[in-house]
Amino acid sequence: MTDRTLWSYAEIAAHIRVRTDTVRSYKKLGHLPAPDLVEGGKPYWYADTIRVWSARRPGNRGRSDPAR
Repeated sequence: MTDRTLWSYAEIAAHIRVRTDTVRSYKKLGHLPAPDLVEGGKPYWYADTIRVWSARRPGNRGRSDPAR
């Protein structure tokens, strides 16, 4: 089952445990995937999009990599 809940910067920040401004910076620097939806100039991502992205981002691999 897919999660089609839309997340803004605040939900993404809570999910990856950083400040909202950090997520905005990630977007500005091109580290976030393209938004799934833009409404009124505000970007939104599906929860599944962010879960896949966050699982692949550097720093998240350390816990599952036995060499670290």
